Amino acid sequence: MSDILSKKTIWAHGAVGLPLAVIGYPLSIWIPAHYSGGLGISLAAVGTILMLARLTDVITDPLVGEISDRFRTRIGRRKPWLLAGMPVMMIGVYNLFIPPEGVGLLYFLMWLTIFFLGATMIALPHRAWGAELSPDYHQRSRVTAAREVYVLLGLMLAAAVPMIIEIRADGGSGVAEVFTTLWNDAIGAFSGDFRDKQVVDRATLTGPVLAGLAWTVVIVLPICIGIAVFMVKEPKAIANEPRPSLKDGLKLVMKNGPMLRVLLIVLLVHFGESFRNAVSLFFIRDIVGVPTIGAAYFFYFIAGLGAIPFWLWLGRKIGKHRAFMGTLITVATVSGANLFLGYGDYLAFFLLFIIKGFCFGGLQFLPFAMLADVVDVDAARSGGKRAGTYFAFLGFTEKMAIAFGTGVSLNVVGLLGFNPSGGVAASTEIGVLSLRLVYCLGPILFYGLALKLIWSYPLTPARHARLRESLERRAIRLGANSPSP
Repeated sequence: MSDILSKKTIWAHGAVGLPLAVIGYPLSIWIPAHYSGGLGISLAAVGTILMLARLTDVITDPLVGEISDRFRTRIGRRKPWLLAGMPVMMIGVYNLFIPPEGVGLLYFLMWLTIFFLGATMIALPHRAWGAELSPDYHQRSRVTAAREVYVLLGLMLAAAVPMIIEIRADGGSGVAEVFTTLWNDAIGAFSGDFRDKQVVDRATLTGPVLAGLAWTVVIVLPICIGIAVFMVKEPKAIANEPRPSLKDGLKLVMKNGPMLRVLLIVLLVHFGESFRNAVSLFFIRDIVGVPTIGAAYFFYFIAGLGAIPFWLWLGRKIGKHRAFMGTLITVATVSGANLFLGYGDYLAFFLLFIIKGFCFGGLQFLPFAMLADVVDVDAARSGGKRAGTYFAFLGFTEKMAIAFGTGVSLNVVGLLGFNPSGGVAASTEIGVLSLRLVYCLGPILFYGLALKLIWSYPLTPARHARLRESLERRAIRLGANSPSP
């Protein structure tokens, strides 16, 4: 029986999820709007650059995963990567989020690539480290869930920045006025009393929002990495642990059926999510007419945070893959319902948005918890511990799905005539229709394909328990054969 992880260890390790979440929100929501609507680059060009910059991950993800698996220092395999990635991320965020006037595609591509490199150096080893903290099926769910609690807190922080800037742009100042306006916005959301509220011009809003988010990351990232590095120990490596070559390791990954299934599931789900997220700001503001984007996402992430215990409980009761199916079915239903919304349907939109927020935690942490179990299939076959390589594959798949989902979505909507600067009034009729269809129906298609794969997912809790028993017996044998110190 493995040692029980302390709450201190679980929560200290998960802290890195907070700044990583802060950077993910603006990349999906505000960066496309700023570089297209605020700086005048075409929407299709922004989408294409997002795809091109992600192609560098073809090299960086497997490289970082493989090297971090084999890395040996006095402080561990994973910690040095977090420390090295921190300044790369901070420099990339500052220049990407606070661009000077008149920047072009080359500037956007260069700093986006550096930003992605810093994210890889931090996120990939951190996820692999989390998978190695415990071999237990349910403890891994708790490790992943703790990280996702931080992710949701980070997303709430990221949503609070534009919310506060929106309030100040609307004439509010001081802490009391901010909270008063937030309360009034909450009442307005569920009463429909938004009709007299002025919509802040997006070209004026996106610059200050991204600057606020950049400084938030610069301040929070070193604090959270410091907490994880200094408060959490890495598991000790077994002295005579087998180490397959990269080529042999890739062959083992490709033979790992549950791994390939998880990768396809993640590819489809994240493509569907990013396909919608890339145009969400335009849909919320121009189709439904909600003037408080920051407040909308703030309440969305509060719902997601509150739902984490429910998804943990459901995963224990029926298995992680079945709980994941429940999230996809619910979100697909919400997406279809959004198709019937019109301008001014604030109450219906917020109710649907809160339901989707409730599912957000399940969408985020359940696939990662599933992958941590999949790593054990490889360990049973190869005898090695290569969580870094596996999470590199997952990270690369996730990033490609997000990049191409975002790029395809923006290209479709932009080329069909939606104008990100002028909104509905300056767009073609087919451009507005494409925005509505991409936001509402796009996710349903990709979720439906993923559900078929999840339905027959083979690595159930019972099978994983048998797998862990086999691995623990092997670990005892290796420990008995290790040379005495």
